Amino acid sequence: MAHQTPEKPAKAASKSAAKPAAAKPTLLSGGNPQIAKADGDAPVQAYIAAMPGWKRDLGRRLDALIVRTVPGVHKAVKWNSPFFGIEGQGWFLSFHCFTKYVKVAFFRGTSLRPLPPGESKHKEVRYLDIHEHDVLDEAQLASWVKQASELPGERM
Repeated sequence: MAHQTPEKPAKAASKSAAKPAAAKPTLLSGGNPQIAKADGDAPVQAYIAAMPGWKRDLGRRLDALIVRTVPGVHKAVKWNSPFFGIEGQGWFLSFHCFTKYVKVAFFRGTSLRPLPPGESKHKEVRYLDIHEHDVLDEAQLASWVKQASELPGERM
């Protein structure tokens, strides 16, 4: 028993306690998670897990709705935003955290019916801004996602 010292367990505990804090992602302006650019589901899930507060649940809902609506959807994180597309056809939407809302961008949004409400300075892009207490019309959103996935995507 003389060989065991309290320092060893304490050091091991402090090392493991420090790891989660070091792994916590940086939040950029507006609370947008900073996630390294990468392809696949894992970086998108890391982005969603890092979304602050109520936005995290919304991110999970958006991701689940997109996956249900477009089986086999291709995912990536680019420019600190999750992107969704069809392999070989390009990207059809992304979303991004802002201080008071999450912005869903439809890259060929002017071709969707009905037209998503948010205008853009980019000719074909339309937005849907979702605020904390908004009631999300999932049927309409799924319709836009389905329509968007069937259009030629953006190559980025």
